[in-house]
Amino acid sequence: MTLVIGVTLSMAEYWLEAIERIIDNLDCTPEQKLRVQSPCFAMRPTSVKEGTQPDRLTWEFFKTIFQSKYMEASYVNARRREFLNLTQSDRSVVEYEVEFLRLSRYARGMVASEYKRCVHFEDGLRDNLRVLIAP
Repeated sequence: MTLVIGVTLSMAEYWLEAIERIIDNLDCTPEQKLRVQSPCFAMRPTSVKEGTQPDRLTWEFFKTIFQSKYMEASYVNARRREFLNLTQSDRSVVEYEVEFLRLSRYARGMVASEYKRCVHFEDGLRDNLRVLIAP
């Protein structure tokens, strides 16, 4: 069965987000996250483990493998560009924050530190709000 690319990518993103929320709510350790993901995505741990150093088997590593398998690079790059161009515009601050957090996953290297995330978030705020939080 062939699925439309947008549906497949959206579903993959949805499942990854949902599993991550569930795991975060269960307060799992990184090792437990890896064990939980296998049945959720029908990926055998051995398919990820083969040829991989044990210290690299992390949740972030799994997400990278999952995204490369189920989300095309063009989709990830489009979300990264969307993040880089994101502004509050007519959204509330809460709506802007939700979208910021959702898209920031695609640009982790660009906003790796808390400081960089804050600066990027502030830069996207409307001018009338940005001046209120400026030092």
